[in-house]
Amino acid sequence: MSDQIIEKKQNEGELFSPQLQKEIKDKFYYLDEDPKYGERLFFENSGGSLRLKSAVEIKAFIEGFPDCPDRVHNRSLDLQEIKKQSIEDMTKVIFGADDGSIITQLSASQVMFQIADTIAENVPGKNIVTSAMEHPSAYDAASYAAQKMGMELRVAKVNPDTGGIDAEEAAALVDEDTCFVSIMSASNISGSIMDIKEITAQCRKIKPDLYVITDAVQHAPHGIIDVKDSGVDAVTMAPYKFFGTRGIGVGWVSPRLANLRHHKLLAKKSDEWELGSPTPSNYASISAIVDYVCWIGEHYADTKNRRDLFVKGMEKIHLHERALLSALLNGTENVRGLRDNPKVTVYTDTENLLQKDLIVAIGFDHLDYSAAAQEYGKRGCIVFERIMGSPYSERMLISLGIPGAIRVSPMHCHDVSDIEKFLKITESISEIE
Repeated sequence: MSDQIIEKKQNEGELFSPQLQKEIKDKFYYLDEDPKYGERLFFENSGGSLRLKSAVEIKAFIEGFPDCPDRVHNRSLDLQEIKKQSIEDMTKVIFGADDGSIITQLSASQVMFQIADTIAENVPGKNIVTSAMEHPSAYDAASYAAQKMGMELRVAKVNPDTGGIDAEEAAALVDEDTCFVSIMSASNISGSIMDIKEITAQCRKIKPDLYVITDAVQHAPHGIIDVKDSGVDAVTMAPYKFFGTRGIGVGWVSPRLANLRHHKLLAKKSDEWELGSPTPSNYASISAIVDYVCWIGEHYADTKNRRDLFVKGMEKIHLHERALLSALLNGTENVRGLRDNPKVTVYTDTENLLQKDLIVAIGFDHLDYSAAAQEYGKRGCIVFERIMGSPYSERMLISLGIPGAIRVSPMHCHDVSDIEKFLKITESISEIE
């Protein structure tokens, strides 16, 4: 097989088998319908995500117990074991680390602010580097830390062709006085995956001991996180966007960051970041996410190693989503794709899909973004409009050079028939005069 054919197949992805796809769909709540409002397509997974039944159910079950997890009777010991397993699942399986510490808060945004603040307070510097593409939780955390410590905020520009941040662009802003660099792992508008490993390497050529952190909230449900490979000092994740439940945000920090002076109880170790009693049900729901991804991995790999199974599962999720992305853009034998619809513009579109998560930003020539999102809603399809004036959108839209966008974000539990339904809905909206 020629290199061109192999590259084309990689770019087009690979769908799950029909049987596995059916089993995957059955593991999610309300995938095809809302119990009150009926049949629908939920293509707004970048704003949340469809929920794993197992994650919801184990959280509800554990919540029923009144026991304090910091005691020594049987149920409390069980709760301690749940937390211990989840910490290992997060550290070693999800993040791919051997050591370091886990931070939990009510949201990933709170975790990011805590990390940025801690580095800025402890590490000497005159500037902080971030990018124009960041979600406000990361951009605002960097800005707040810079203002608090009297540092300059330096902002890397977006590559308008890819919708991402080039390593050279970020590194050009780094000098010996840079306190830390914060670049997200993937954009929640363009879907572009950043080369965090290369960004880290290029920036550390300028300052070898530089702290680098990344917001992986958007990327975690779609691709593999490997902190050993990338060399970052911190990464954040939101389980509710990763098929899980709301009520917890998670971060991993390297040993050197974990031991910086931070908010902690005096009796705890220097690398402990948890304040107060843990919530075992939240930990249990995260392990349920790992169990699920490993279950997918078991269909493709003969191993008992949990990280290896998780990596294989995420690889297959990403390949399936790339196949859905290809169908979304190029169409199928039953319906034309977004690229072929003359009334639709696909923003930050590139032929190379290898560095894209399953997120597409589009616009209609004859409808504004809010009106178009409403038309999708009328037809039973949930999408989200990114518009100027929104604090969660404007800076990123300006950086991409686009006036707005309808964000389309399916997930791996969807199949090609779901994509075809969406494309047919798009055709009907195109026909509105």
